[in-house]
Amino acid sequence: MSAYILGVDVGTTSVKAVLIETGSRSVAASHTLPTTSDIIDDRGIKAREQETGRIIDTLNRCIGLLPRDKLQQVSSIGLSGQMHGVLFWKAKSGCDWFKKDFFTARDTSQLITWQDGRCSSNFLSSLPKPDSHLSVATGFGCATIFWYLRHRHEFLEDFTAAGTIQDYVVSMLCGLDGCVMTPQNAASWGFFNTSTNQWNTDILKGAGFPLHLLPQCVPSGGLAGLTCSDWHGIPAGTPVGAALGDFQCSVYSCMSARTDAVLNISTSAQLTFAMPADFKPPDSPQPASSISYFPYFDDSYLAVAASLNGGNVLATFVQMLTSWMKDLGAEMSDLCLYEKLIHCALNQETSDLMVSPTILGERHDPLCLGQATNISTTNISLGHVTRALCRGVLDNITSMMPAERLQQAGVSRIVGSGSAIARNEVLRQEVEKAFPQPVVYGQNADSAVGVAMVLCDQL
Repeated sequence: MSAYILGVDVGTTSVKAVLIETGSRSVAASHTLPTTSDIIDDRGIKAREQETGRIIDTLNRCIGLLPRDKLQQVSSIGLSGQMHGVLFWKAKSGCDWFKKDFFTARDTSQLITWQDGRCSSNFLSSLPKPDSHLSVATGFGCATIFWYLRHRHEFLEDFTAAGTIQDYVVSMLCGLDGCVMTPQNAASWGFFNTSTNQWNTDILKGAGFPLHLLPQCVPSGGLAGLTCSDWHGIPAGTPVGAALGDFQCSVYSCMSARTDAVLNISTSAQLTFAMPADFKPPDSPQPASSISYFPYFDDSYLAVAASLNGGNVLATFVQMLTSWMKDLGAEMSDLCLYEKLIHCALNQETSDLMVSPTILGERHDPLCLGQATNISTTNISLGHVTRALCRGVLDNITSMMPAERLQQAGVSRIVGSGSAIARNEVLRQEVEKAFPQPVVYGQNADSAVGVAMVLCDQL
């Protein structure tokens, strides 16, 4: 009888679950559902939060759509999800189990996501300097906890544990008293030294940080525990891997050689390649650098240009047009409009319109916002604007990691992945123009598949 590994990715906009057959490593079944969990910020603090309960409900529906007979044959469970963000909960009462088959969220905060903007540049500059090679930015878990400590310290008193959304799910599945976290997610929070795999406890303690909220770190690719109950037919006692970063899992699913570079454009955008096995990151942050070094597996690192501006820019453009049309009394669904925009841009092969799409700034340059230049009467059609916007997304990521840097690293191929690339032929055309290396598109380039593959290889 076949055995399966369940891979789950809890993303910014959707939850995906996939069953991989352990012998053939082929996908036996998968489902993706949108979370529609965003909370509109009406407090004016640039908060970006999502409803935890709705995310977990989506998770349950997604798992429930997989074949029950295959779920009963699951030998291990792996989770990945959005990095940087933070969720708080009460360890003893963080969820309710329903008929020992699934759990719902209880005694948790909302999820404060990686897109949270409440930590201003002035606020971040007031924090202690981390003992890490990675800078701390708004939306990072430790920065968000510092913000609550200074502005709403009573909020933190309600909770005993904290982690990313994927860490929370792992903790509930295993019935853990606290939170365990891999270096991949810990590094995304800030104030974590990836060389020693330890939190900056002395620095944080000196700043009054609530140390009891720091998760316990376990190796990336290791186990967090065993399921404490049956879960959608998966037997109690099934091994659960410690949660991994969605970015690393996406790369793992499609980087087949060390000479590959992976370009992922989903909500945001990343361009990455593997560093040599003996690479060691610098001792201190380089906040002005557009390239960071993320922990990967087996003490190795990825060189990453991580842009805040990817598919979310195109989505914002569609939402803007939808809003304009509604004001003009001509409504159209986002999906229909998106398809028409792509069609217009495919008929407009080039454009001299220049669009810099950095409407969200960048972590290394938060004040650099978007702009359009070289506007004329002949290049303001939807085809021109959409083509220029797609090219701008590529120009931005390649300015952060130039082609020369890839060539110096021995990169011989670009692997394109991500939902925005998969949906948008114009974007694929611009990808192929942007690089001198050949471009291929990953068959299984997604985090849910990646985390399942990690368990296949590591456990």
